Amino acid sequence: MKLKFILTSAFIAGAALTSMAQTHIEGEEYYKADQLANAKELLLRNMNNPGTDKSVCDYYLGLIALNDGNQSEATKWFNEGTQANPENAFNYVGLAQIELKSGNKKGAEELFKEAEKKTKKNAALQIAIARAYYETDPALYAKEIEKRIEKARKINMQDADIYLFEGDRKKDNKDFGGAAAQYEMAANYNNDATEAYVKYANLFTMVNPQFAIDMLNKLLSQNPNSALAQREIANAYYNAGQYPQAATEYGKYVKNPNHFKQDEDRYAFLLFYDGKYQDGYDYSTALLKADPNNFTAQRYQFMNAAQIKEMADQLLPMADALNAAHKTSKDNKFAPIDYILIASEYNAAKRPEEAQAILQEAIQEMPDNPEFYKQLAMTFVEENNLSKAADAYEGYISHSEKPGYNDFIQQATFAFYAGVENKTKDPAAAEKYYGIAENYANKAKEILPDNYKPVKFYGDIAMQKAPEDQVASAAVPFYTEAITLLEASENPARYANDAKTMYNYMGNYYLDQKDVDKAKEYFNKYLQYDPNNDAYRKFVEGLK
Repeated sequence: MKLKFILTSAFIAGAALTSMAQTHIEGEEYYKADQLANAKELLLRNMNNPGTDKSVCDYYLGLIALNDGNQSEATKWFNEGTQANPENAFNYVGLAQIELKSGNKKGAEELFKEAEKKTKKNAALQIAIARAYYETDPALYAKEIEKRIEKARKINMQDADIYLFEGDRKKDNKDFGGAAAQYEMAANYNNDATEAYVKYANLFTMVNPQFAIDMLNKLLSQNPNSALAQREIANAYYNAGQYPQAATEYGKYVKNPNHFKQDEDRYAFLLFYDGKYQDGYDYSTALLKADPNNFTAQRYQFMNAAQIKEMADQLLPMADALNAAHKTSKDNKFAPIDYILIASEYNAAKRPEEAQAILQEAIQEMPDNPEFYKQLAMTFVEENNLSKAADAYEGYISHSEKPGYNDFIQQATFAFYAGVENKTKDPAAAEKYYGIAENYANKAKEILPDNYKPVKFYGDIAMQKAPEDQVASAAVPFYTEAITLLEASENPARYANDAKTMYNYMGNYYLDQKDVDKAKEYFNKYLQYDPNNDAYRKFVEGLK
């Protein structure tokens, strides 16, 4: 397997959230939960749907425009709201807030009176007026704010909007405990006040994530079809690092027609992260079917396919298609895993030059990622270019936070064979690589002084550097020590190839020295690792 994101709805009395609704209600919920960009998207998306109160959409879009500092756009929305439904009192409150911001308090007060004529004795309306004053200048209009809150309490002191507003004011003043108490009151007075649960939970997301999760689960029990509730619980699990639970909740949320496209990406990620590769592949494939240009879905389709054994034969064309899509737009960016998986496919397909090209792009984009250098080294091994492999692996080690024994042994191996590769054509380069090999053998020996491998490297290097007439004896002291260390190791049979190399070398050395008994001792040790080598056995038996 390969490797391995405040107002109640009094003015829409009688409107209920139906299963998987696509009306103004979800956008309203997001606005009340202070997620204005998401609110705007849903309000615009659902404005013309059956069941949507356009005047409500206009009101919240006007408030969002005001928050963005765009008074002309806000005026447009509020005016459209009064035209869509002249009896909707809240758009007059919006127009009044614009007058307040323009310094026309008298004009604002006239509009507030007009709103009150439309909806008499409405606590939510009084809180909306209080917010208009508060959003304009909380200090200048402190008396007006308190007057409106008092009016709201007299009308209905159990109205959730009162406590949401008080909670928001306390949060603005960094009184988070007081804010939490007010949000809890709002939720207690109105179980359907989704924003109360969300605001309450958000206060605890970082300090007590499990408490936030419990609160959001309580919300879901009250309002199971709310996209906001579904999204918040999924995000809460995600932020708490509980990815399997997050994946489960995102799986429910993305089926809600009021979900956001960007959340599909996180769900695809979570399926992959949780090892649900077939589910991740199927989900990404469905997204691609709906939108063939969905680059993120294409990425996750390939990522998951790369983990499914039965799809091995389909990976190369998928890698080609993904790489081609990546090149068509600067917005189609890769993450490290994309570069590595594609390079792996190219390397396995004996296309090392293409693998090198994509890894070199990866290094240019993210030069501090050590894995790119490691993978690049392996592409050069595929080409039998050990010099470049050693050079690339040097990049891996230098960018690794804490390279270890195996890293040092690997680089010693690459560098040694790079030396052999250059021995005849470039002796100076050969000498350089032998030096690198010895340096990393030393580093490995410092970590595991009782391991035979570094010492064997000393012998290998000594043989390569020795004059021709001394090659047969150059490695003897090093191999003698290495054999002692290997034979004392816990499982010598793991290193059969190295053992045979050293035993054969030592046997031939003693044979040259006319010490047949010593030679046969090493040759017989060789045969312990290769007992079916009849030719070798006959050779040893024939020694006298």
